[in-house]
Amino acid sequence: MEISNREPRPQRTLKAPVEFKGIGLHTGEENLMRVLPAGPDHGIVFCRVDLEGKPTVEARTPKLNKKERRTGLRDGAAEVCTVEHILAACYGLHLDNALVEISGEEVPGMDGSALPFAEGFLEAGMVDQKVSRKELRLREPLVVGEGLVSLVALPSENGFSVQYHFANPNGAVETFEAEITPETFVKEIAPARTFVVEKEILALQEAGLGKGADETNTILVGPKGPKPSELRFKDEPIRHKVLDLLGDLALGGFDLDARLIANRSGHSLNHSLVKELEEQCRVLEEGGFLTRESGMSIRDIMQLLPHRYPFLLVDRVLEIEGYHRAVGIKNVTVNEPFFMGHWPEQPIMPGVLQLEAMAQMAGILLFRKLENTGKLAVLWSIDRVKFRGAVVPGDQLRIEVETIRLRPGMGHVMARCKVAGKLVAEAQLKFTLVDA
Repeated sequence: MEISNREPRPQRTLKAPVEFKGIGLHTGEENLMRVLPAGPDHGIVFCRVDLEGKPTVEARTPKLNKKERRTGLRDGAAEVCTVEHILAACYGLHLDNALVEISGEEVPGMDGSALPFAEGFLEAGMVDQKVSRKELRLREPLVVGEGLVSLVALPSENGFSVQYHFANPNGAVETFEAEITPETFVKEIAPARTFVVEKEILALQEAGLGKGADETNTILVGPKGPKPSELRFKDEPIRHKVLDLLGDLALGGFDLDARLIANRSGHSLNHSLVKELEEQCRVLEEGGFLTRESGMSIRDIMQLLPHRYPFLLVDRVLEIEGYHRAVGIKNVTVNEPFFMGHWPEQPIMPGVLQLEAMAQMAGILLFRKLENTGKLAVLWSIDRVKFRGAVVPGDQLRIEVETIRLRPGMGHVMARCKVAGKLVAEAQLKFTLVDA
């Protein structure tokens, strides 16, 4: 696998907010949902506005919350489910950054497809952002599952496509295949509605599911299949399976350049594929093969941090995910002033300066919150410090910080330094934020 060498597309967000209202397919409860524009590298984030503190949860695989027959997310008190249809619309239309405010646990089912969401996004309009979207190009096959239930990802020279094999009630196997572009998504996939097999209805009801499902939003598949007169496409159920797959792929946070062959896959197997792809992406990033820039040059950094030469130890920010994670780099050269006095015959970057680089990267992450504008981050404590390798001239120090806890006046992060994918230092840092 490699990062695509084609010109990356820019990330996109909405031009204006858009609203959706409807009942959940499984809970049967009515919810109001507002989708708002968001900044670069924000991702798709759900906010439970009905709960105290309005907690949020990112639409990423670490936040997956196992649910029967649907995709759920959870982060503390913030829980949402049946997110796959709106995420499919985001993925299919290349909507990368949005804040989704929702007044309940389940995303409105609308007509059981992704079309209402896609139409709402297109009506609101979308705008390109200055940061590029991450794209993965497959160079060798990847397989998850086995036997009759599997997902195979193959290298492709023609962009992203999906072939889905589906067994209908009479045992015959149907196939649907399409190149996935915003145009084909809206025309061929987004209108496909969810479905239920008639013999499974009782089990669903006993499990407390499907309370909001009816003939307006769900296709009933009987022993002989669905009634053709009630379908939008003659193979509408299989197209909906592709829709679900795209919604689950959105959890990876990247575009995929590959050919997917799905054999009777469902949400659980879809999630397994995304996790495998994410792991391969992580290896590429930590090996220094991903240089996607977030738009934060040294000038942008200097607007956030008060540090200046020779004590500014972050050269560029590669990526930022909301207020939760940030990655930056420090290019270590023999001309660094500290090498003149720190073992000049065998120059090694001092560990305390690696800690300082991690602290500065944490400061960049914290100061992006509007409420922290004009503040100073004062280092409060350093815990669990470990140095695992030497950093020498010629190395590129990759600095990663992840938020453990963030509240007004305080920040707690986990920070790591890596060189060529190898961990060289790590620590937990706590800050108190004071007026400048």
